[in-house]
Amino acid sequence: MTIYWLSLVAAILTSLGGQVLLKAGAIGEGGFLTQVFRPATIIGLIAYGGAAFLYIIALRRIPMSVALPCTAASYVAVAVIGHFMFGEHLSTQKVAAIGLICGGVLILATA
Repeated sequence: MTIYWLSLVAAILTSLGGQVLLKAGAIGEGGFLTQVFRPATIIGLIAYGGAAFLYIIALRRIPMSVALPCTAASYVAVAVIGHFMFGEHLSTQKVAAIGLICGGVLILATA
């Protein structure tokens, strides 16, 4: 695996961590400004910035038509994490959509 593919994987994982932190920052009392200045929210935003830099590195050698769909893997992970960490409902339609996303990512990643 090249440094570019490792950068893409790191970008996906960093973005995933950022999403989870943003959700964690959204939970609780207070208004929007309170939410924005929670440590979880701030760290989540920083993680998104880091993910963008890693994605830029990946795009140096990986075609965008492959790299961007690979980031859809984070949608799958976020749905599962949301279910187990935050008690979000996973309906039959969501599970079917997750299966379609996984299939599409695999097809594009191996094309």
